[in-house]
Amino acid sequence: MSRRGKREEEKVKSKIISKLIIVAIFLGLVFFVLKVTPNYVNTEISDKTNLVINNSNVTESLKNDVIIEDGVMYISEEDIENFFDPYIYYDEQYNQIITSSGNQIASIVIGENAMTNNGNKVNISGTVIERNETRYIPFSSMQKIYNVEVNYINSSDTITVDSLDRRYVTANSIDDNGIKSNPTIFSRNVDEVTAGEQVTVVQNEDNENEQVGDWVEVRTDTGKLGYIKYEDLSNETVEREKTEESKQINGKVSMIWDYFSEYWYAPNRSGTDIQGVNVVSPTFFTLIDEGKGRINQNVGEEGESYINWAHSNGYMVWPSISNNSYIETTSEIMRDYNLRQDLINNIVELVLEYDLDGINIDFEYMYEEDKDLFSRFIIELKPRLSKIGAVLSVDVTAPDGSSEWSLCYDRYTIGQVADYIVFMAYDQNGISSPVEGTTAGYDWVQVNIEKFLGQEGVEADKLILGIPFYTRVWEEKDGEITNTAINMKDIDKIVPNNATKTWDDNLKQYYIEYVEDGVTHKIWAEDEESIRYKLSLIQEYNLAGAAFWTKDREPDSIWSIVSDTLGVE
Repeated sequence: MSRRGKREEEKVKSKIISKLIIVAIFLGLVFFVLKVTPNYVNTEISDKTNLVINNSNVTESLKNDVIIEDGVMYISEEDIENFFDPYIYYDEQYNQIITSSGNQIASIVIGENAMTNNGNKVNISGTVIERNETRYIPFSSMQKIYNVEVNYINSSDTITVDSLDRRYVTANSIDDNGIKSNPTIFSRNVDEVTAGEQVTVVQNEDNENEQVGDWVEVRTDTGKLGYIKYEDLSNETVEREKTEESKQINGKVSMIWDYFSEYWYAPNRSGTDIQGVNVVSPTFFTLIDEGKGRINQNVGEEGESYINWAHSNGYMVWPSISNNSYIETTSEIMRDYNLRQDLINNIVELVLEYDLDGINIDFEYMYEEDKDLFSRFIIELKPRLSKIGAVLSVDVTAPDGSSEWSLCYDRYTIGQVADYIVFMAYDQNGISSPVEGTTAGYDWVQVNIEKFLGQEGVEADKLILGIPFYTRVWEEKDGEITNTAINMKDIDKIVPNNATKTWDDNLKQYYIEYVEDGVTHKIWAEDEESIRYKLSLIQEYNLAGAAFWTKDREPDSIWSIVSDTLGVE
């Protein structure tokens, strides 16, 4: 190629390279604009009051605007339900709002400048107001109910709400700094802080600083949220640690029901102890029929001695309160807020009077239509018991049964609210069953545990498995079937030596059959092995523990099995 040709070729290459450089610079500029420009877009909400809850601006998520009138901040009932109390409730009968959180519960009659807080009436600023068919709660006057601190910042028209049970950290800016909208230097300033000014350091779910690389999220004293370099902060101080909820029982719950009727008295257990048990539930209390929330208490000197015995042995005492299957009485109470409060006040008084550690609610046989109102009773009872350090457990039957024995419970809500929900895993085939069968087969128990954890949405660490210490002898003669409940410890005493005994691997229990005087007897036996298998389900599904119905129906040998399986001494 000639020298001239080479020069022409070099010129072409030079032009191509120049064009490629220009294209690269253009693409770089486009990328820079696309990447950086959004960081400078002002997305702040300036046409309404901003609400910052626990260092998160939730203004865009509100269903209704926040209202400020006469120095009182109002939040709509819908937004209270969304952010603070999923069980807030309008009681049409008494035209009032009922709301709770933690160990506080309040009711406010619409239009009244007062609320009833944990049974005590107190005056407040503001009241429940209605605007455009929406009810608004005087939130700033109810800081104690929701356990929060509320501040209104006039300069930025922002309200900050900080939960007092969450970790709270502050720090000081070392120099004058801009607070960035994003964790990059290429973003706009949302606020500015001066040297020495204090900021709130945002915490994540793990109670650590919310950091992105070298940047940490903060909230300024104007309520603005943004980022600052962590190295630009000093004097980081934990003003308040997260409140950790302590459990009364560490490890598995192992509870016995100690049954005696309202016409008898508590057993004398002085000088004895029960291996593998940490909770006792004597049947001290029952509803009075047509008693409008009054309780028949069967404690007396024997009961007080029983409580002293239990406490001296290190057992928690959670007496049961039974509705005695008084369906009409139960319905009357559930359908009236004031009667529910009378019952709750009576329960609280009994807990305080007898120094009880908890309460076991045993309401059976209720109208399905009262399901949500029974849940209301549990929702309203829980804060009152939490306030005095008492545990709330609630007994329920298996899901998917009859309307008045099974469908009358909202197991999800009860499991969310109560400390424990107790699955009474019996009677699979009960006294009125038209066909004979087991009281509590392993496969039936397992299927229903999975229903609790699945379709019912109950958390495993809230679910206590109720286990029977009895079974039934079924008798067949001339086509008729009857049954009688017998104690687990007495099975071997009534079964003759010639009885047929077969292991059923689905039920995990022995099936026994024999004939006497022309009557065929059938028993699905509860014994050490059947109980051991049921207890294994607690470990398999990591349930909260076990409860046993009822004391003195069992052989003594069962308690070492309970102790070993549940890890309770």
